[in-house]
Amino acid sequence: MSRMIGFMATWTAYGTWLQGHKKGYVKNGEILDANPKLEQSNKESLKHEIIKIPRRLREKVRNAILKEAKEINQKVYAIAVCSNHVHIVVESIGQSCGYSVGRFKKTATTELRKYGFDKRYCYNQQKLDNKIQYVQRHKD
Repeated sequence: MSRMIGFMATWTAYGTWLQGHKKGYVKNGEILDANPKLEQSNKESLKHEIIKIPRRLREKVRNAILKEAKEINQKVYAIAVCSNHVHIVVESIGQSCGYSVGRFKKTATTELRKYGFDKRYCYNQQKLDNKIQYVQRHKD
């Protein structure tokens, strides 16, 4: 039996590559074709605005992930932080892939929050009204 020496993981920014996407999508490891109705249903189910990683913050996210990998003693062979997704190839450290990816995603989110990504800015009346309604639905 061969020992896994590494793995590649990809995750997307919130709301940017939904099931049903026109370029296809992955579910349970299987690549599936576009499904516009499914994609539209998923868009309607989003609880927040779509998140894109601004160019000015991609290096900061990358560095935060690399720091986390060092913290858990996991070698990173390659990493790419894009506007709507992250690719990473890392060595196996005897933990599940989900363990590492979970830590990396949490680290990336924490880094983005330092720059205001936990805030939802409103640039027009419709967005402001939507935010007011969202908050009012969550009152006690």
